[in-house]
Amino acid sequence: MLSGERSKMCKRGFTLIELIVALAIVAIILTIAAPKYFGNIDKTKEAVLREDLYVLRDAIDKYYGDKNKYPDALEDLVTEKYLRSIPIDPFTLSARSWVLVPPEDTSLGVVSDVRSSAPNKARDGTWFKDW
Repeated sequence: MLSGERSKMCKRGFTLIELIVALAIVAIILTIAAPKYFGNIDKTKEAVLREDLYVLRDAIDKYYGDKNKYPDALEDLVTEKYLRSIPIDPFTLSARSWVLVPPEDTSLGVVSDVRSSAPNKARDGTWFKDW
């Protein structure tokens, strides 16, 4: 009779050892996968930042080529249809955080280049503000 009760209890759920083994396996998988996941997120943000800087600088150059002066603000690139919208910096998560670099000759306009205001370093050791 005792063995019959024991077989009924085993059919109802998992033993504590089985649960601990399952959790240990999940923990091992997470310790392997999590660093790769977060590394890929940083890699992706850096790629997006490089592309955004390229697009902004290209639009500024085209604006200068057409009008023979630099824009007074990034919004001018949108109003003059050089960009659909100002890109969002993937590290600061804002379209208003771009650092505007004026030209050497200030009579030509206000924005000749743009940089990120992200305070971090890239994976290669360079500062985002220097890109």
